[in-house]
Amino acid sequence: MTSIHMIVGTLVIVGYVVVLALNIRSATTGREFSWQKMVSFGAATVLILQYMLGFSLLGEGKSITSWHYLIALCAIIPVGFEHGYASQRASIVERGKLAAMANVFTLVIVIVAYMFGELR
Repeated sequence: MTSIHMIVGTLVIVGYVVVLALNIRSATTGREFSWQKMVSFGAATVLILQYMLGFSLLGEGKSITSWHYLIALCAIIPVGFEHGYASQRASIVERGKLAAMANVFTLVIVIVAYMFGELR
């Protein structure tokens, strides 16, 4: 189960790299794909799956440093900012800039949590 958690963690990172690239494109060109929001929701869904797997591992008695899951849970904040605040902006460019900024923060948090998991 730990290896599945690590694989899904990698998918979370890849998902947010893709979402970041799409939002940078929106911020620079002023255009967005019709399916772009669904990719963002997909990355957030994989993150939720990762949380469920992590709590399942904790329930099985696996131990990890508390920093791993405290940092990982902090990723909820920029994801909420992206989906709640940035997505409500009228301008595609502004929406893309704010969402890309949130994606950078999400990526940093997720990568740090991933590194804590690898180094345990």
